[in-house]
Amino acid sequence: MTSADGADDDHITILGFGSLLSEKSSRTTFPTLKNFRLGRVLDHRRTFAHPASIFFQRNIAKLETLEMSSLSVEYKEGFSMVCSVFEVPNEGLAAADAPGNNFVPSQKFLDREEEFEITKVRYEELATSSSSGEQEINEGVICRRSTDEAYIARWGQERFQKNYLDYGIKTIWGWNEGIRPCPVYLRHCVLAAWSCDSEERWSKDGVGGVCYKSFLDETYLVDRVTTIRAYIDQYPE
Repeated sequence: MTSADGADDDHITILGFGSLLSEKSSRTTFPTLKNFRLGRVLDHRRTFAHPASIFFQRNIAKLETLEMSSLSVEYKEGFSMVCSVFEVPNEGLAAADAPGNNFVPSQKFLDREEEFEITKVRYEELATSSSSGEQEINEGVICRRSTDEAYIARWGQERFQKNYLDYGIKTIWGWNEGIRPCPVYLRHCVLAAWSCDSEERWSKDGVGGVCYKSFLDETYLVDRVTTIRAYIDQYPE
């Protein structure tokens, strides 16, 4: 059975909001994805507000300047942002015993996105598909802001110690100021947003321009005020 969002019993709709904004980048994680397109996540805000352990493991975090933040989305009524939307085969991403139509991430999916709440949220298709011109509202899977308590409850204090405390990081989700985007990751996301459409077709009013503008103007620092456009203007390097 195929649902309104293009997913069927064997596929899951994924919503990308950072490095997954480009199809090329998405295919490095999900090589068999299909139907890549744009949508708009509703009632959520995109923020650089938490450190990612992988940045320390790969030696690209800058603890001395707090340039170590990754991206997440958080529930906030009235906010929205452009995202990528695509379907992937459910090859171990959802738990087999999920009740009804609910999405329960598998252990494999949780392990790959360890610090997040992986959940379904509402989004609208940017392409209209009805005679009235109204956007379709559907649901897709996204990585959302969680809590330190949830991380420790799921993975244990020992993993929290190894992945965060040992690097001098006392909290994942307790930041309200100071933390800044990891430069390598920010550049990757900006390039992904820019290359959402092919270079030949790119225009400010086209798919690429819409995605790029949203990333610059609808992505915030940890203060929830400063946009990424303003941040890049201040720190163009």
